[in-house]
Amino acid sequence: MVSRSRPVGAVTRGTTNPNRLRRMDRWIAAVQGPALRRMGAPVAVDLGYGAAPWTAVELLERLRAAVPRVAVVGVEIEPERVAAAQAYVRDGLSFVRGGFEVPVDGEIGLIRAANVLRQYDEEQVGAAWERLCGRLAPGGLLVEGTCDEVGRRQVWVALGPEGPRTVTFAARLASLSAPSDLAERLPKALIHRNVPGEPVHAFLRDFDRAWATAAPYAALGVRQRWLRAVSAIASDWPVVDRPGRWRQGEVTVAWDALAPRR
Repeated sequence: MVSRSRPVGAVTRGTTNPNRLRRMDRWIAAVQGPALRRMGAPVAVDLGYGAAPWTAVELLERLRAAVPRVAVVGVEIEPERVAAAQAYVRDGLSFVRGGFEVPVDGEIGLIRAANVLRQYDEEQVGAAWERLCGRLAPGGLLVEGTCDEVGRRQVWVALGPEGPRTVTFAARLASLSAPSDLAERLPKALIHRNVPGEPVHAFLRDFDRAWATAAPYAALGVRQRWLRAVSAIASDWPVVDRPGRWRQGEVTVAWDALAPRR
């Protein structure tokens, strides 16, 4: 039994909208689904779901399509939000008060923390990551990132119990003028590092150049332009996913290639 101590963390603004995290959810179901299915009765945590529980409800629906036995627990530090969410409780979905200590029983196969760390200082991110990763079961995944208010642009870091693994950039391609538009949605660990001399800045610069070079492919549709640009940067950067994911408006890069320089 997990000890229910004083919640660790601060109250977020709570802004949320239906379908805001659909790109992140789609990626989680595809990438983490096999590991969750190997667990007996996996638990997925929606940490800091906000003023309304839409994201937790949607996470359950999307994960259950890939992992029928998964249960979702929404965790919020604000007691009024937890009380309001009780109206949405059903089989496989519950809500508790808590923070980074994640007061949830069971085998935690996923913690999703979207738009939670953005309000913290960069220096606080490492400790938060470590604490959250410490709550994961073997094979578990922490997905921590940021998106805009309607979910058209999202960037997230995926971490295992050992630490950060990858960074994923995802967008509604029709809304994108250049890949560097995603810079404003970089997670807290990277957003202040988008300056000359830092790897993430170099990556976005190269991505923009590849996007410009691929401009003729726009005549075939924005997806074809994206595919061509991602294929080009994959020759210089450790892109870890394949065209099937690129077609979704995504690209995933190894964390070590973008990690901040100390």
